[in-house]
Amino acid sequence: MKTASDPRHLHREKLVQNLYSYSFSTKGTDLKLVKEILDKLPVIDHNITKAASEWPIEKINRLDLAVLRLAVFEILSGKTPVKVIVDEAIELAKQYGSEKSPQFVNGALGAILKKHGYK
Repeated sequence: MKTASDPRHLHREKLVQNLYSYSFSTKGTDLKLVKEILDKLPVIDHNITKAASEWPIEKINRLDLAVLRLAVFEILSGKTPVKVIVDEAIELAKQYGSEKSPQFVNGALGAILKKHGYK
């Protein structure tokens, strides 16, 4: 069972925090930590744009966007079970986002997974 002190969860928290910081400025962002994600940002953002077509990427809450970017990166890498990715993304959205963040993140990830053939 995952706990708040799980090293993988703590690592994801740090990644989300750095992606969130990056959405404002590269200053104060540990770019080494998020380099792999930033390298794939065009593909990641394309997936997010297709999944949340009613929300232009620049209108998505920056915290929700950071959570989605990490989750989509993990989905595309194929190294982590999808259920774990979605669960972690929703937990991070609950922890850091607004009241509606978990539903938005869940809906966007559901659309992305459906597009990629997951059920």
